[in-house]
Amino acid sequence: MALPDFKTDTALIVLDVQKAIDDPKWNSKNNPGYANVIANLLTEFRAASLPVIHVRHEEANPASTFYANGPGQPFKDEATPMDGETVITKSVNCAFIGTDLENHLRDRGITRLIFTGVVIHNSMDVSIRAAHCLGFDCHLPLDATTAIDVLDANGKRFDAQTVFDLYAAVLASEYCTLTRSDDVISTLS
Repeated sequence: MALPDFKTDTALIVLDVQKAIDDPKWNSKNNPGYANVIANLLTEFRAASLPVIHVRHEEANPASTFYANGPGQPFKDEATPMDGETVITKSVNCAFIGTDLENHLRDRGITRLIFTGVVIHNSMDVSIRAAHCLGFDCHLPLDATTAIDVLDANGKRFDAQTVFDLYAAVLASEYCTLTRSDDVISTLS
């Protein structure tokens, strides 16, 4: 899907792309190439001098792969912030709760958000929904995110692709525009 022309009102959001996601617990990813896609988007946003905002998840729970003092904290190599890029730290799933992300965006006149990161059925979902409710124009390149298998309360397994497809459909129904990274990049060119 074609996107409107990007101006300085557009930012790339890179959500939770940390080494934590490489833990074996997360191995059932449906889209294992998502981090390389994010790296390509980062290159293009940087070349266009558009804002990039990295969101880091820091859990208080030592059992979490995203534990604040754990080995999963560093950003993945493909998504390491450059000097001058904004880094927001969150302690819950939503990037807008307990952070200054909304104020940061509003102070810079950013109204359109291109969301990338992990995982579509957790932090991505709640952050996109919150952004939409706050009045931001949200876009999600589907190849720049991923899902993992989910077990329900009865032990039934839903495979990562099914989870991904369902959450993408729900998000597209009201909260964001689904796209592909190639569409975003062609709009930047």
